Amino acid sequence: MEENMDESQSQKGCKECCERCVGSLPWASLIATILLYMGVALFCGCGHEALSGTVTILQNYFEVIRAPGDTLDVFTIIDILKYIIYGLAAGFFVFGVLLLVEGFFTTGAIRDLYGEFKITACGRCLTAFLMFLAYLFFLVWLGVTAFTSLPVFMYFNVWSMCQNTSSVEGANLCLDLRQFGAVTISEERKVCTGSEKFFKMCESNELDLTFHLFVCALAGAGAAVIAMVHFLMALAANWGYLKDASRMQKYEDIKSKEEQELHDIHSTRSKERLNAYT
Repeated sequence: MEENMDESQSQKGCKECCERCVGSLPWASLIATILLYMGVALFCGCGHEALSGTVTILQNYFEVIRAPGDTLDVFTIIDILKYIIYGLAAGFFVFGVLLLVEGFFTTGAIRDLYGEFKITACGRCLTAFLMFLAYLFFLVWLGVTAFTSLPVFMYFNVWSMCQNTSSVEGANLCLDLRQFGAVTISEERKVCTGSEKFFKMCESNELDLTFHLFVCALAGAGAAVIAMVHFLMALAANWGYLKDASRMQKYEDIKSKEEQELHDIHSTRSKERLNAYT
């Protein structure tokens, strides 16, 4: 009988522990962090490989040569974009950790364990600052999404031409890099539909793979935008909670102060009556 009671108490204790652990998790911030990491990883990984594939296509089929020295050409711009991708990956990893930690400290169960730190002015200022950063990065990712859609559109046109080679066989269509700003006006780097290079480019894996990598990068940027919106909603909810908790804390402080004053008044009067009686 006692063993059964001990087992039931142990199961009850494990159940309460699990409920406490589940309740202490900031699910909104956790989901947003996972979505942000997935989006950033998809954008950075696919974007980096898509840029490398673009370099291969430019060199093999358009015969674009890297300019000597520190001249700003399309390959230098691609290298700069790769460094930007490295910075995005590192920066948003740290930013996601900060937002997740903020969510943990704002959760009720964690707040009960570590005290009323988040109700202080420092906690409210930190949440407001993170809200500002989340909104700023939301605008940044909107711009990144719009910028990523440009190569997707260009590669879609080229990919469509390759998929419909029978339709464009009689037409003399050319892909001129000067139209995309990849080379200067004086340089003539183009591939026409009837040329051997065009058919080799269409039959190669580089074009199809690069196009779909840019599509995946665009999807990753869109996921990062959704994650930023999710973070903004979570931070706004946390800010409202902190504001209400701060007001409640002020009310409790005033109430306890008044009760202490009343207690002191009663104690003083009791002492005066006792002295008068004696």
